[in-house]
Amino acid sequence: MTATDTGGVLRQRALPGVDYAPEELGRGCRQRPEDVLAALAMPRTGRIFDLDAGRWAGMPVLDAHPPFVMTTYRTPRGGRIDGPAGRPDAQGAPTGVMTEFMAASTHTGTHVDALCHITEGEEWYGGGTEAEHLGDHGPVRAEASSIPPFVCRGVLLDIAALRGVGALPAGERVTAGDVRAAAERQGVELRPGDAVLIRTGYMSVWDAGAERRGAHFGAGIDLSAAEALADAGAVLVGADTENVECFPARDAGPFLPVHVRLLARAGVHIAELLYLEQLAEAEASEFLFLCLSLRVRGATGSMVRPVAIV
Repeated sequence: MTATDTGGVLRQRALPGVDYAPEELGRGCRQRPEDVLAALAMPRTGRIFDLDAGRWAGMPVLDAHPPFVMTTYRTPRGGRIDGPAGRPDAQGAPTGVMTEFMAASTHTGTHVDALCHITEGEEWYGGGTEAEHLGDHGPVRAEASSIPPFVCRGVLLDIAALRGVGALPAGERVTAGDVRAAAERQGVELRPGDAVLIRTGYMSVWDAGAERRGAHFGAGIDLSAAEALADAGAVLVGADTENVECFPARDAGPFLPVHVRLLARAGVHIAELLYLEQLAEAEASEFLFLCLSLRVRGATGSMVRPVAIV
């Protein structure tokens, strides 16, 4: 197995049967070495903000995805009864083994959407088609194993603070004008290669019960904001919500128009359910953004644990 050259700074092990075409990799693979070095030089305080909202049995999950299931698979007691996992070690002390079984969508909790996640008709980003690129083990083009590591400048746009609320109300629309106003208020500019994170405040109620969550569900960016972020050169657009975009959409056109614009047309990855509360409290508007995905061939996304370093 050889390393795959993605055409930018990234070098990675090739997976069996993988031959990535440049057009399926998206913007995140186009970084230059100087871009990475500039991002790594950003932190000034060394504080790390964990942007992963976490996962647990009974956690909130959209109806479009299966519930998160975590159950014990092996236990020390079971090993002693069933053997051989509980055999004594050389000193005679019993050694037990615990393992688990997890079942979940890759879109559970904080995650990044692969570019194949959204289709237009029978096609998706990078020339993928159902007839040629959708096999029994998932899509084989622009899927999760092609999501790049994101090591870049991150920008937080705090829309809830801009509006003077703890969390935007359900279905609230965030426009291109709001994006510009938030950036101006916070004294930051958007640059090509950025990961742009949108705070609506939803994460403050996400696990507070269905009623409180429902009062804020569906706030997000509209198509005008997505266009502005794509035009600014963002490589990733994320938010603290399930959809990133305003839902239901107010724009005429396709279902999930922001996903179509960013994933299917622009090759901009989307991150959802980012925990942005502490980052906002620290008034950290720009930072080093690190986000690594699992390279699961055929998956349509990946659970992630992103961090912001300021």
